[in-house]
Amino acid sequence: MRLVTLSTLLLSVAAFSVSFEVTAGSTAHDWAKITTPSQESSQSIGTYTSGCISGAATLPLDGQGYQVMRLSRHRYYGHPNLIDFIQHLGQFSAEQKLGSLLIGDLGQPRGGPTLSGHRSHQSGLDVDIWFLLSEQASSRQLTANERETWSAPSVVDMQNDIIDYRHWSQDLAKVLEAAARQPEVDRIFVNASIKQELCKNKSAGASEWLRKIRPWWKHDDHFHVRLKCPPHNPHCDSQDPLPAGDGCDASLAWWFSAEAKAPSKNVPLPPPPLPALCEQLLRRP
Repeated sequence: MRLVTLSTLLLSVAAFSVSFEVTAGSTAHDWAKITTPSQESSQSIGTYTSGCISGAATLPLDGQGYQVMRLSRHRYYGHPNLIDFIQHLGQFSAEQKLGSLLIGDLGQPRGGPTLSGHRSHQSGLDVDIWFLLSEQASSRQLTANERETWSAPSVVDMQNDIIDYRHWSQDLAKVLEAAARQPEVDRIFVNASIKQELCKNKSAGASEWLRKIRPWWKHDDHFHVRLKCPPHNPHCDSQDPLPAGDGCDASLAWWFSAEAKAPSKNVPLPPPPLPALCEQLLRRP
């Protein structure tokens, strides 16, 4: 088996190509100024890291089994498929008495690059969900101040690369499995120690959903769900298919190597230009 290298991974981050005309012009400031979705059919455009969304749906700030955090960031918009996914996962969590999901960022009203926090979350198909299933939040609505000030604890002892069982629970593992089992989910990013924990306790038949759980830097206090390009969204660019297997092999061991932990000396690449369709979307009323 050929092991992944740090340089290969860094190249893969930047290698999501847009298969149609692109143009430069707008900035993250321009996209952050937009406060409403466009009034048209829902279409994810471009890639997760260089794209936008027309006709975005709004996630209700409170629903069965979930509450949205950091409302001041105004990032609770996404493709209708993403809204449905979050609501269904919240219902599962409530029905299984796992607590209330605390939802972090989705995307901006028309997607696009953000001023802080993400390189992805641009095409309406990404959501961050905190590793904090709040018993308190299950029975009451959080205050505006709590939504702005609460933080999810890390579930990883980062110095020793092991799970911190003070914050990790089987309830979190159940939510991750439920999320990964959904057919519309492309992959879920977690800290490598979380992937290792799931591999250690995997059961028969877990390969298909566990394959979608992918190690990535950080992601020790939340998991990042990425949906597939929806059907009939011709301008949505998919990510490369996942490798075969459940990912509990030497490719996972690499994440605990010195190479994986070494700071990158590469000069960060400038963000790719957005698709021309996104520049047009930005100018619509």
